Amino acid sequence: MTQPAAGLSRARYRGRARYGRETLRAEWTKLRTVASTGWLLLGTVALTVAVSVAADAAATCPSGGCQADPARLSLTGVQAGQAIVAVIAVLAISGEYSTGMIRITLTAMPRRLTVLAAKAALVAVLVLAAGAVAVLASVLAGRLMLPGHGFIAANGYPPLSLGDGPVLRAVTGSVLYLVLIALLSLGVATAVREPAVAIGLVLGLLYVFPVVTSVVGNQHWQRHLEQIGPMTAGLYIQATAGLRSLPLTPWQGLGVLALWAAGALVIGALVFRFRDA
Repeated sequence: MTQPAAGLSRARYRGRARYGRETLRAEWTKLRTVASTGWLLLGTVALTVAVSVAADAAATCPSGGCQADPARLSLTGVQAGQAIVAVIAVLAISGEYSTGMIRITLTAMPRRLTVLAAKAALVAVLVLAAGAVAVLASVLAGRLMLPGHGFIAANGYPPLSLGDGPVLRAVTGSVLYLVLIALLSLGVATAVREPAVAIGLVLGLLYVFPVVTSVVGNQHWQRHLEQIGPMTAGLYIQATAGLRSLPLTPWQGLGVLALWAAGALVIGALVFRFRDA
């Protein structure tokens, strides 16, 4: 009895693995054959680098020194690039709802959570690749441009280098930040389904939340809102100076964003699993 049961378990495992591979292949085919995916990924890189370069060009550090954080300054473009990342993730699933393609997808691949997992994995990998290019190019631009604006070793600012632990953490964390923004957006889009509504909710959560925090007069509440805001907390990962003044440590801040992303995906998965297409 034991041998047939073990054989049946292995067969089920192989069947699930094959189904997972087929689902990934199908989702990859859909993503790569949609022209907007490639253009949006290129747009993420271009916008991130362009805004970072503009921030570098506008920065100055006089001979008396300044309080700027060169690494964070060079990664300013991440705050702009995340908007396109959100659009990429939202369209990965809500685009199928708007065209009715989701019914065909679920007819061919009825295991809904496997479909969502495949979408999440592929979106994460694509954003990881584009984010790495954008972030590394932004830091390279900062390394080349900032010394000409007073950010020199004589003022306490050596050139940006990935060999510097805090800079490496800021770079790595910024890429992970973009991936988490993508997963958060995918979860929201899975739950609400409408592309425009999903994009509005995500961008509002990212950009309006800090505005609301800034108008709160009570510093105690303002600090708490900064600690729970997905963008404000998540971007602490970029800080390489003045860490003691932050409401959270860099990794704690990124952890807050990870919780937002996980919560959105769980809610989205529940809606996707139990609600009709």
